Amino acid sequence: MSIILQKMVKAKKQKLETVIKDYVIMVIGLVLYVLSWTLFLVPAQITGGGISGLAAVIFYSTKIPIGLTYFAINAVLISIALKILGPNFGVKTIVNMVTLTLLFAIPQEYFPGALIEDNFLSAVLGGMMGGVGIGLVFSRGGSTGGTDIIAMIINKYRNISPGRIILYCDVIIISSSYFLVHSVEKMVYGFVSMAVVSYTLDAFLSGSNASAQIFIFSPKYEEIADFINNESVRGVTVLEGTGWYTQQNVKVIMTIVRKKETSIIFRKVKEIDPNAFISMASVMGVYGQGFDKLKG
Repeated sequence: MSIILQKMVKAKKQKLETVIKDYVIMVIGLVLYVLSWTLFLVPAQITGGGISGLAAVIFYSTKIPIGLTYFAINAVLISIALKILGPNFGVKTIVNMVTLTLLFAIPQEYFPGALIEDNFLSAVLGGMMGGVGIGLVFSRGGSTGGTDIIAMIINKYRNISPGRIILYCDVIIISSSYFLVHSVEKMVYGFVSMAVVSYTLDAFLSGSNASAQIFIFSPKYEEIADFINNESVRGVTVLEGTGWYTQQNVKVIMTIVRKKETSIIFRKVKEIDPNAFISMASVMGVYGQGFDKLKG
């Protein structure tokens, strides 16, 4: 009985540590996201994408605090997301929304002025920092609200990258900002920032989950296959082949792994058979056990 209790306590402890880690990483992402606005975009009066961009436009024209507008709009969107994405998503999103509201509530005067005089560089650097910030939040199953909510709802049912969905929404928001700001230049820089955010977000999310398909030709295929199967904990398929020049039967190892795991496999293959022939190719998507879940 004590062993079962110890396992339950250990499981709860691990779950708590995971939750704490998730929120710590999300807060770091939120800080980066807010800094991208307060240090680069707002000082240059650049209109970015998302609800934050809409709130910024209103701030430029009416001086209503960004945090207040951001909170009001997201309150409506979250009520919709709760029904579709479930309460767990809602809790994280509400926490993130409140955190962002508080961070945006810090008066702009407390931050230094424009760090860079060039508006183009401000748009690029702000977009990069914002993309990484959103990527950190997305990687822990959270959202910064606004168009992120729309992206995650669609991504739940369709294999469409979040960055692409956000891109479409942001085009509408930034284009409509012209009627309030009346500046083509600011609108163009807003599109620059939006494109950088989208690219950075996709690169951040796909980079950590990028996969590779590996073919290995070696007479010591059994030892190599056992290593990949047992040590790397990845599935292995041994194919029958024929060397056309030698007309001899050969065994070909085929496996799909995360790119970050390839260096370990390569080192072991070199140790087992320095003369092994290896072919590796990047794959666009891998779905199934050990990888991503297939969505309808």
